[in-house]
Amino acid sequence: MRERMTTVSHWWNAQSRAAQWGYMVPVVVFLLALPVLNPPIITTEPYTDFPISLFNAAVFALIAIGLNVVIGQAGLLDLGYVGFFAIGAYTAALLSSPDSELGVRYPWLVIVPIAMVVTMISGVILGTPTLRLRGDYLAIVTLGFGEIVRLLADNVDPLRGNRGFQNIARPGGDFPDGTPIFSQTDALGFYWLAVIIIVIVLLFMGNLERSRVGRAWIAVREDEDAAELSGVPTYRFKIWAFAIGAAVGGLSGTLFAAQVGYVNNQRFDITTSTLYLAAVVLGGQGNKVGVIVGAFLVSYIPDRFQFEPTYRFLIFGVALIILMIFRPQGLLGMRQHLLAYGREAYQKLFGAGAAVAPSGLTASSRARGDLAEAEPDDHAGTSPRGGGE
Repeated sequence: MRERMTTVSHWWNAQSRAAQWGYMVPVVVFLLALPVLNPPIITTEPYTDFPISLFNAAVFALIAIGLNVVIGQAGLLDLGYVGFFAIGAYTAALLSSPDSELGVRYPWLVIVPIAMVVTMISGVILGTPTLRLRGDYLAIVTLGFGEIVRLLADNVDPLRGNRGFQNIARPGGDFPDGTPIFSQTDALGFYWLAVIIIVIVLLFMGNLERSRVGRAWIAVREDEDAAELSGVPTYRFKIWAFAIGAAVGGLSGTLFAAQVGYVNNQRFDITTSTLYLAAVVLGGQGNKVGVIVGAFLVSYIPDRFQFEPTYRFLIFGVALIILMIFRPQGLLGMRQHLLAYGREAYQKLFGAGAAVAPSGLTASSRARGDLAEAEPDDHAGTSPRGGGE
């Protein structure tokens, strides 16, 4: 099984970006049609509306993609990511709800960029004094940030505590029969919108990972001290990771607030933040497709077993434990493409069948995509390293 998965992985990595996205088009079309098809095996009905369940999973996936930037790409442990999600939701509420003391009613499309900018600024404010910390210390600080946001929602009167905000703005548009595309009672339109947003974010994240910023994140994740000594401004790139991850969290918060139409202080606790982290670890840190799969499972399994309310979270917990025992790297673990760019350039110059490869790569190891055992030299251990998608 493992060899088959490796073969499929190597075949996929050998495809061009255009070909990969071409193969993904039918998958995206199937996902868009899934709530309409409502397959009897995976449906959550009659206990949970299937489109709403899929929408919740899509929002979870969007959150996991943003958290993956911080944890999977830059290697920074963030336990308070729910704080960014809450800031995005409350920004949408304050700028559109009639309960807001600001007295403004902006449309949803105007709110989205504002919420993303606000959460990016909050990410910079959080990261500037704290990102010189590492490991457990950074995790404790981010955990405190998430709790601070929740406590502010509890105690700051303009944020209305448990009373919350109602009638939050949502996107416009109607079906041909005149019914609104986006409504609280029917999440079909919101699910389609969430899938489209996920595709756009994945395109952006894929290009970002292959850029100088993405390579710097990988260097920080693998060995921050070595990256710093190599001239990488690690502190600045960690700030970028927090800001970009926060922006995606704010985007998901506005999407969630628009569909639910109501925001209060009960949805942003530490348990929810832990589930976000579980989705990233479950799917595979550093793997965009993996974290989407992990987010879907974390959101879907409790909904699927609503008919057993007493045991559904027990089933969920047992499934996580079993998975972590047999797949500690996650469902789709992080792929290490070592010397990928150098290998491609070498093969273009000298041909794929060349017997000599740079930095200890033999012809057979090039075919497998692995590092071969090489004789030690004066430059051992200094080869550049790449990260997975």
